Amino acid sequence: MINLLQQIKRRRLALKLKQNDMLMRIGISRQQYQRLEAKGNPRLDTLELIAKGLNSDVMLIPKEKLNAVLAVLESDGNNTSLPHKQCCG
Repeated sequence: MINLLQQIKRRRLALKLKQNDMLMRIGISRQQYQRLEAKGNPRLDTLELIAKGLNSDVMLIPKEKLNAVLAVLESDGNNTSLPHKQCCG
């Protein structure tokens, strides 16, 4: 399973956004965003702000529902930012 920071980067790339674009979308400079994407540990409010800027939502998914959620999302041809492995077992 890819980690959260990798998911953020994949989502940004799927939207064809550059790190510089995040300044206009959420008010975080390229340097701040680059640091966060590389090794950051964002606070929840920052994570929610980033999700909003990436036209996404932060969601807590129960493990027993994860495979069903991933299956639905993977069936959506527009979403290229999903992990390809099954999780948690």
